[in-house]
Amino acid sequence: MAQNVNYQKKLDKIISEISEKNIIPTLLLHSCCAPCSSYVLTYLAEYFKITVFYYNPNIYPESEYSYRVSEVKRLIEELPVKNKISFIEGEYNPDLFFETVKGLENEKEGGERCFKCYDLRIREASEIAKREGFDYYTTTLSISPHKNAEKLNEIGEKYADENTRHLPSDFKKKNGFKESVRLSEKYNLYRQNYCGCVFSKRNLPVTE
Repeated sequence: MAQNVNYQKKLDKIISEISEKNIIPTLLLHSCCAPCSSYVLTYLAEYFKITVFYYNPNIYPESEYSYRVSEVKRLIEELPVKNKISFIEGEYNPDLFFETVKGLENEKEGGERCFKCYDLRIREASEIAKREGFDYYTTTLSISPHKNAEKLNEIGEKYADENTRHLPSDFKKKNGFKESVRLSEKYNLYRQNYCGCVFSKRNLPVTE
């Protein structure tokens, strides 16, 4: 895993390059929830044509999943952004998540079980992005103080190729998380008190 990498500086460089070329690349943005997406969308929609990809088979129960989907859709409709945002919903298949993390059920939050979950969702995002011809893909997950930005970027880079690049990110930088809290209040977004899976739900509440 890369150490001491400033992913925000890497993102700044890419944004500077595309701004100088006066182009608007396409970006498939994996979304974990509306609050985490709020700042990321307002930030990146200035520079990219974004399609939000909601793919989270880890979320439990199904009613929670459905509500989070509806909040992301509502956010997209209400956000005033420079470039129009589209939406794609992936397949909700909890059995795939449980199969992916089998044997890691008792791992602590933020450990290997979470890394497997990151991989599951980012890999799917990369496959959709490649199939549909997107220029970039990334995830909103790095905005959370409870998520490992180094691991998220390592996984993202693993699945990139020369045609569909991974967009480096650490969206908690530049007060990203703080801004997401402000935007959540502004748009009255549902802010869940657990990451999403049944295992995180069993632990002490942590507001994303």
